[in-house]
Amino acid sequence: MQNDIEKMMPKSTSSTKKIPATTHLDSIVLGAGCFWGAEKRYQAIPGVVDAISGYADGKNVSASYREITQRKNKYNVDNHAEVVKVIFNSSKVSLETILQSYYEGHDPTQLNRQGNDIGTQYRSTILTSNEQQNDIALKVTTQYQKLLNDAGYGKVETKISSLTEFFEAEQYHQDYLAKNPNGYCPDHSTGVKFDADASKTGLASQKIDNTPLLTGKHIVVIESENYCPYCEKFKKNVVNDYKGTIAINFRLASQLKGLTIKTETWATPTIIFIEDGEEVFGKQGYMSPDYFYKALGAFKLGKSEAFNVAFDEGTDGRFCKEYEIFKNTPDGVFVDKLSGAPLFDTDDRFNSASGWLSFTKAVDGSVIEKPDNRYGMVRTEIRSKTSGIHLGHVFPDGPNGQPRFCINATVLEFKAR
Repeated sequence: MQNDIEKMMPKSTSSTKKIPATTHLDSIVLGAGCFWGAEKRYQAIPGVVDAISGYADGKNVSASYREITQRKNKYNVDNHAEVVKVIFNSSKVSLETILQSYYEGHDPTQLNRQGNDIGTQYRSTILTSNEQQNDIALKVTTQYQKLLNDAGYGKVETKISSLTEFFEAEQYHQDYLAKNPNGYCPDHSTGVKFDADASKTGLASQKIDNTPLLTGKHIVVIESENYCPYCEKFKKNVVNDYKGTIAINFRLASQLKGLTIKTETWATPTIIFIEDGEEVFGKQGYMSPDYFYKALGAFKLGKSEAFNVAFDEGTDGRFCKEYEIFKNTPDGVFVDKLSGAPLFDTDDRFNSASGWLSFTKAVDGSVIEKPDNRYGMVRTEIRSKTSGIHLGHVFPDGPNGQPRFCINATVLEFKAR
């Protein structure tokens, strides 16, 4: 199940030629390692009109992805750098603001690399188009060098020079993160901010106590202090609707002290399931709701009847233990065992004498219906809208002409009113 990432991300125009008035438009070319994540980060800055991936600052090397990634060019000082041309409305955002975001989004102290991306194509570079841009770039760089020194980092390796020519990258590189919605954002930022006061509200400045994570089951989502579209997508598609009993905790990669983590943490999001402080399962990159709930099901339910019902469309045994517990509860709501979303109300429960929980209706908007023609039968399957797990079936033989939702008790939890 995939959602259209373009509906939730800042829009990008394909060309400034489509803009009727360009009086206030300016541009700067920036290299900060792989251009995929950088392009999306710049697009998120208010006032940025477009961000175009491309190549620049090389000579005697063809400006194409195939050529710059050749082994012979890995350490070639004349190789082109992967860069992004940032086109911005100077009446809405200053070049200084853009350059501050640029520095905060990568590690400029690394020479010809960003994390595991190694080679001259990944060098940190600012390519200016006039003397004024050059002066601003030098000023911002000097400011950031001081902040890095105070934080214990080394020399800024960013090269500032004049732009000679910008070559637009192949079409499949443009808006790459939007075209590949199930990936991750490499996060190589130092965490050093220009505005220390503004960063006090950020995750990096929060005092983190991992003691509660050392007991029981927990989910840890490693996110970026900077803009990460895959993190935002995961929050929107999964976290915002999640009310499950296993808590989701957000951390930066630097905030995992005391936890035993096996999965590499340089990508965001990285989603880790831990028990008693130790990783049980982890995955780099965005998890779709289907994938997340399948992993959560295995983590929470294990090899059980409930897992079999939820994901293999099994059926509880008649008059099972959970049915006997749930058939006469006090007033309340039955919720999805994984997502915690309300599904059925005791006001709509009735005794069908079938051996399965029966309701005349579901909570509005909580379930989806699907045709089920397996085993030579014509039935309507009921699934949870949030987690997608199998709940049971609905039949037209309820009391007084109402439907009968025949629901498996093992995939539910009960909350008293």
